Amino acid sequence: MDEDALLVVKDVYKDYGDEEVLKGVSFDMQPAETKVIIGPSGTGKSTLLRCINQLTIPDKGRVWLEGEEVTDKSKDINKFRQRIGMVFQHFNLFEHLTALDNVTLGLKKVKKMSKDQATELGMTELERVGLADQAESYPAQLSGGQKQRVGIARALAMEPKIILFDEPTSALDPELIGEVLEVMKDLAESGMTMLVVTHEMGFANSVSDEIIFMEKGVIVEQGTPATFFKNPEKSRTKEFLHKLTELYGEG
Repeated sequence: MDEDALLVVKDVYKDYGDEEVLKGVSFDMQPAETKVIIGPSGTGKSTLLRCINQLTIPDKGRVWLEGEEVTDKSKDINKFRQRIGMVFQHFNLFEHLTALDNVTLGLKKVKKMSKDQATELGMTELERVGLADQAESYPAQLSGGQKQRVGIARALAMEPKIILFDEPTSALDPELIGEVLEVMKDLAESGMTMLVVTHEMGFANSVSDEIIFMEKGVIVEQGTPATFFKNPEKSRTKEFLHKLTELYGEG
C-alpha cells in the first residue's frame, strides 16, 4: 500500500443477486489529485463511489482514507463521511430548506457548530461557488446548475479531504453544465482531491491527472489524459473513445 496515498481502494467486489457489479477494483489517490472515472452506463462506476463512503457495503475488498481503514466495521463510518464529501447526480437537496440552510445543516448537526459559525462558513462556501446572492432561495427557485452548485458548497462546508462526484452534470440542461464544470475546475486548481464519475470528456481531458476507464465491473485501462486520449493501449478503450467522438465530436 502506498504510504503517501490519501485514498486506497483495494480489490473491491460487489454483487446484486446474480449480477456482479464490481469485480476486484483497485486504485489509489494522492492528495490534490483529480481522477476521472469513465465508461459505459451500468458498469459499476456509481457503485464504486458508494462503496468508498460505505453508502453501499462492498462484499469484499478494503478502503483506506489517510491510512485508516474505512471498511473496518468497528470504526464509526460517520467520522469518515465527514472527510469524504459526496456530490450526487440529482442534487439531494432538502426542498424545504434554503440554499444556506442546506449547506449549514451538516455543520450544525454533525460538527455541532453554533448557528453563527455555520452561517459564516456556509456563506463563504456559497460565495466560492458563485451563489452568495441565492443564500435565501429555496431549491424550487434555483436552476439545476445552481442546485448542483449548492450541493458542491454543502460538500465543501464539511471541509472534506476528498470529494466524490457521481455524474454531477448528467441531470442538467446542456447550457447549465459549464457553470458546474467551471466550479469543479477551480476546485481542482485549488488543490481539492476529487474523484469524478462523468461523461464530460473535455473536463476529463483538461482537468484530470488520471483517467480510469471501467467496463463490466473492472478497470480496463488507466493513464494520463495525454496518453489515454491520444494513444490508448487497449482496443476496447479505442472503440469506446471512437464511439464518443462519433456522438459528441472531437470537443
